[in-house]
Amino acid sequence: MAEIQPKGDSGGKGGKKRAKKMSTKIDMTPMVDLAFLLLTFFMLTTTFAKPNVMQLTMPVKKTDDVEDTKIKASQAMTIIMGKDNKVYYYFGLNTPSDKSVAKPEIKVTNYSAGGIRQVVLERQRQAGGAEDRLPIILIKPTEDAKYRNMVDILDEMNITNQKKYALVKIAKDDTELIKESAL
Repeated sequence: MAEIQPKGDSGGKGGKKRAKKMSTKIDMTPMVDLAFLLLTFFMLTTTFAKPNVMQLTMPVKKTDDVEDTKIKASQAMTIIMGKDNKVYYYFGLNTPSDKSVAKPEIKVTNYSAGGIRQVVLERQRQAGGAEDRLPIILIKPTEDAKYRNMVDILDEMNITNQKKYALVKIAKDDTELIKESAL
């Protein structure tokens, strides 16, 4: 606790008497005890933030006897993540080697709820809910895409309950398609 300790008399010659100066010494032990009690109380009663984890199924390792999965162009939808938080998408497959198929029309949107989410939901509605007709979404990040964009697009796949999607390396043809659309 606090103590008051009087100082001795200056013991000098007569004259003016000065008031005695009192010195105070404060004992900090109770305050430190209280701080540790409060700290312990709040640590024990606080619930820590639970991490949000998204279930992601990874493909098995490729072996010689397993072929690549073939996708119908009518079921395919390609999403390309570009720079400046832009999302490019087109329906079908970009196969410039097949001259009988026209180049896909590329469109631009963003990661908002009114952006790519509405595009995916509309594509699912067009399929009529039939499991075998649901779109297969190919997600292709460019070198300019940010990690945040990848998290956002995976969140959109989860929100729209899209079951079939794949992360694919971007092809040179897709990069050229984006450059052509910017002109």
